[in-house]
Amino acid sequence: MEPEERARLEKLDAILRSDELRAKIYPVVDRVCAALSQQPEALMTWEPIPLEIFGQGLPQEIRSGWVFVLHAGADTGAERHPNSHQRMMTLHGTGDMRVRGLHDESSTRATSSPWKSNVLVSEASAPLERRWISIPPNVWHRPVVGNDADWVVVSFHTVPAEELIEEKLDEAEGELKRKKYVEEEGGRSKNLKGRMERMGE
Repeated sequence: MEPEERARLEKLDAILRSDELRAKIYPVVDRVCAALSQQPEALMTWEPIPLEIFGQGLPQEIRSGWVFVLHAGADTGAERHPNSHQRMMTLHGTGDMRVRGLHDESSTRATSSPWKSNVLVSEASAPLERRWISIPPNVWHRPVVGNDADWVVVSFHTVPAEELIEEKLDEAEGELKRKKYVEEEGGRSKNLKGRMERMGE
């Protein structure tokens, strides 16, 4: 990891370790967890976090924050964000954020390269690299969660919530599908379903 990137993650980590900040985030976590429990067919649920919660200490390039809760046993498939650098930390549970196809624009090449495992844990005493991951734009990643517990993460992006684009690879059809997590409606952001359904159900 480059020193500059490590410094960014350390800054974000210090912010998220604050008891005051966590007290503000936990109501969001509770809502997202409740949404997942009400949707047994969902792989995950999410909600943007207002940046004002974090105060003035965020790195300048951070434009949105999110809480994601991934269902125990979930494998969401290959995805990437063409317009954002993602930085993510485990808040509760454990998951494997696998990555491949570094800066690869080609869906074919992305599927032919091996996945690299990055098991992330929530223990506060664990090294930074065991709790955080930094994923540049266009890098394929694939969250995989064990069967024991849901995986709760906080994710930061370099675009506003309503601009964040996800591209998913439909391996059966060999094509990319693009979506946004939120949309603008009447001047305010609205979640798009707030979930991803289990494939084949």
